[in-house]
Amino acid sequence: MPKDSYLVGLIGSGIGPSLSPALHEREADRQGLRYLYRLIDLDRLGAGPAAVGELVGAARDLGFDGLNITHPCKQLVIPNLDALAPQAEALGAVNTVVFEDGRAVGHNTDITGFAASFARGLRDASLDRVVQLGAGGAGAAVAHALLTLGAGHVTVVDALPERAADLAASLGRHFGAERAAGAGLDALPVALTGADGLVHATPTGMAAHPGLPLPARLLHPGLWVAEVVYRPLETELLRTARALGCATLDGGGMAVFQAADAFRLFTGREPDSTRMLTDITELAGATAARQ
Repeated sequence: MPKDSYLVGLIGSGIGPSLSPALHEREADRQGLRYLYRLIDLDRLGAGPAAVGELVGAARDLGFDGLNITHPCKQLVIPNLDALAPQAEALGAVNTVVFEDGRAVGHNTDITGFAASFARGLRDASLDRVVQLGAGGAGAAVAHALLTLGAGHVTVVDALPERAADLAASLGRHFGAERAAGAGLDALPVALTGADGLVHATPTGMAAHPGLPLPARLLHPGLWVAEVVYRPLETELLRTARALGCATLDGGGMAVFQAADAFRLFTGREPDSTRMLTDITELAGATAARQ
């Protein structure tokens, strides 16, 4: 039977601006739960990414119910866990750890979060040929989600071509080699010419990294554009794409649905994602107003 009191947290670097605590705690308040969400910031602790194992162990000993894990610890945390859910194992990255019966079990709700957001916001979008810009941690989850949703082919483009190639090879092992390819930034113009959609999965566009992640001339009206960045919700990329007539999807949905999935794992209770979508719009707007 679900409890009515929970202690959870987020481990990562530079996580002070995270909206996760407010998202989780607002939903818990509506459900009548006592729910404390704590930030465990490596930068404030003066600790390196390798400290994630010690911090997970300490959280388990202190009675935490679970943890979210973010950059740069999503892969480093894995050796410190007792088991992995299938999607986390396939991706090789964990963003949610649940403590159950003394065991630490790793999950990945980034994959399901993006998939749910895309299905809601770009329901009728063609997925025959998709270009994804960014092959980091968020990019890996998004690419898995795209292929799970039925994308015919995903071209992963990254400033580090070897990183794009590695991700494409991993995707090929799970979904078929013919469905993914990796390339450097110089491949973007040709790849986008025949693409149905573009997914952006780099930090460019965040409040601390403003600007466009690619030349605006590469966008065209037949392209849909999906964003992973959610602070701000309205990035320069989305504004530019929308002005051209592109269908767009902001990063707020992914943030909400991954948080909703984590909330469900932590509490065993069903979150109201519609209310949480309203929450993130309010929270992101309040954050933007303060900047």
